Amino acid sequence: MIIRPRRLRRNEVIRNMVAETAVNPDALVYPMFVVEGTGVKEEIPSMPNQFRFSIDEILKELESCVALGIKSILLFGIPNHKDEMATSAYDKNGIVQRAVRAIKAKFPSLYVITDVCLCEYMSHGHCGIIKDGDVDNDPTLELLAKTAVSQVAAGADMVAPSDMMDGHITALREALDNAGFTNTPIMGYSAKFASAYYGPFRDAADSAPHFGNRKSYQMDVRNGREALHEVELDLEECADIVMVKPGLAFLDVLRQTAEISNVPVAVYNVSGEYSMVKAAAKMGWIDEKSIIRENMIAFKRAGADIIITYHAKEILENKIL
Repeated sequence: MIIRPRRLRRNEVIRNMVAETAVNPDALVYPMFVVEGTGVKEEIPSMPNQFRFSIDEILKELESCVALGIKSILLFGIPNHKDEMATSAYDKNGIVQRAVRAIKAKFPSLYVITDVCLCEYMSHGHCGIIKDGDVDNDPTLELLAKTAVSQVAAGADMVAPSDMMDGHITALREALDNAGFTNTPIMGYSAKFASAYYGPFRDAADSAPHFGNRKSYQMDVRNGREALHEVELDLEECADIVMVKPGLAFLDVLRQTAEISNVPVAVYNVSGEYSMVKAAAKMGWIDEKSIIRENMIAFKRAGADIIITYHAKEILENKIL
């Protein structure tokens, strides 16, 4: 007797009936970049169809995003002023804080997640205070905590520390609780690798380090067990969501994270992954919509509950899922 799995593939109706994986559009998070000024809508050269917006322009952009069904965004800020203490990061009138107030005033039901990191605000481009040529972990925690509290005070619904400092979830949780924000969730960048896939993002956020690299605090791309240890630490520190970043090259880590996590798991479909799809599509080498769909399904099949992706708007616009 021949076993015939093809019986369940004969037409679209039966294929859809028995499909094992589906991506919920509500689980997509759209990353966006906000800058100082007015009337600014600047395309990011290495990320086609992605822009840096001034506050007035991001409000216009969000009208179409919300109409399409985008429910949540991850907001990154690019300030005019940078210094060695990242003072613009926790300024109550900083670019992210003002943007959050404006967004929540116009779109109160839009879920706004704010990136908590200092690289965009530091004059040297690293993610914390520099001492003896390296990032000094514990003093940096204080600045991260101040940044998170200021963003939530402005109206952020969730904070997402992307700095990879040891103990950052505990530091943020204590600071938020002490400020009365006990109900604000924290999404940890739990297994964030020191990846070459971030190149276009550093153009977008003007955050490339001016010396050295971030390998002393971001994860070694060769280490899977260590990544799971980082996830376990964030879980112990009461992260509400854990994350793996990047996604495509680390689907094994994503799968293992989903197996050990008792909280939702996010994956960040990062800038380099996005730009490679765009570049190949421009050359006519791939079917762009099909590739995007496969990538989203891969993340979901590997265990992601939440997918942070620059493709979010076009996925909804073109009904890719």
